[in-house]
Amino acid sequence: MPVLLMLKGSVSFILIVANTLICFVPVMVLAVVKCILPFASARAALNVVLDNIATFWIGVNNINQRYLGRSAILVSGTHDFALDDWYMVTANHQSWVDILVLQRLFNRRIPFIKFFLKRELIWVPFIGLTWWALEFPFMKRYSSALLKKRPELKGKDIEVTKKACDKFQYSPVSIMNFLEGTRFTPEKHDQQSSQYKHLLMPKAGGLSFALNAMDGKLHQLIDVTIVYPEGAPKFFDYLCGEVSDIKVHIRVMPIDHSLLGDYQNDAEYRAYFQQWVNKLWQQKDQQFECLLQTEVKGLE
Repeated sequence: MPVLLMLKGSVSFILIVANTLICFVPVMVLAVVKCILPFASARAALNVVLDNIATFWIGVNNINQRYLGRSAILVSGTHDFALDDWYMVTANHQSWVDILVLQRLFNRRIPFIKFFLKRELIWVPFIGLTWWALEFPFMKRYSSALLKKRPELKGKDIEVTKKACDKFQYSPVSIMNFLEGTRFTPEKHDQQSSQYKHLLMPKAGGLSFALNAMDGKLHQLIDVTIVYPEGAPKFFDYLCGEVSDIKVHIRVMPIDHSLLGDYQNDAEYRAYFQQWVNKLWQQKDQQFECLLQTEVKGLE
C-alpha cells in the first residue's frame, strides 16, 4: 500500500479515536446524572440528549470517511424514511466496514440505531459503558442445557429483554440485527454448506427474539443488501481509501403480527417464521448477484 494512503488511514483512525474520547466524557457524565434523577420525564429527556451526542459522533465520523476514505456508496431502492418511526434493520455481514456503511446511510434519517447485545459485552472497556449509557438492550440468553436443568428459567430471557426495551415504547428507535450472526467468509460458507451463493445461513431465532422483545412496536423492516465489488474490505483499508465503490440496495417491508410468537415452544410458529426468513434471504441472495452484475445509479 502506498505510504500516502497509509498516512491517510492513520489520520482517519486517530480522528475516530479522538472523536470517541471527546464524546465519551459527556455521555458518562449525563449517564451518572440520569441515574441520580428521580423523575422519569427528566431521564427520558436525558436519553434524547445522549442519543443526540451519539448521532453527532457518527456525523463527525461520516465527514471523516467522506473526505479521507472517499468511498462512494451507490444506493438503489427505498430512500424515504422517518425519524419518528420504529424500525428493525437487517443486513448481510461481510466486514466491520458494514457498520460504518449503515451509519453513513441512516444517520439523521432514521432514529439512532441500537443493537441487542450479550450481557457480557457490558464489560468491554469504554465501549461497554457507552452502550449502557445509551441504553442498548442487553440480552441474557440461556442455553438448552441450562434450561433442562432449570426449567423455571424458560421465558426469563424474553422477560428481561422486554423490560430493557420498555423505554423504547414511547421514543422512536431503530434496532439492528445481523441475521448471519458472524461475518461472511468462504470458509464459513463451506462449513455451513450454505444454500445461498453469497450469504451464510440466517439465524431466525435471533430476529424473532428481537421482534418479540419489542412487543410489536417495530412495524417496519429495513432490509439492506451490501456489496463490495472488489471483495469485502478490511477496516483499515477502508479508512485508507482503498475501497472505491460500495453498492447498496434498500427495501422496506411491513412487520405484521403473524411474525410474532413463541419461537422456542410453538413449533408451528417457528416453522412459519423460519420459512419467512429463508424467503427473505433467498431474495437478498438474488439481489446481491444483481448488484454485482448491474450498475447502480443512486449515490449516497
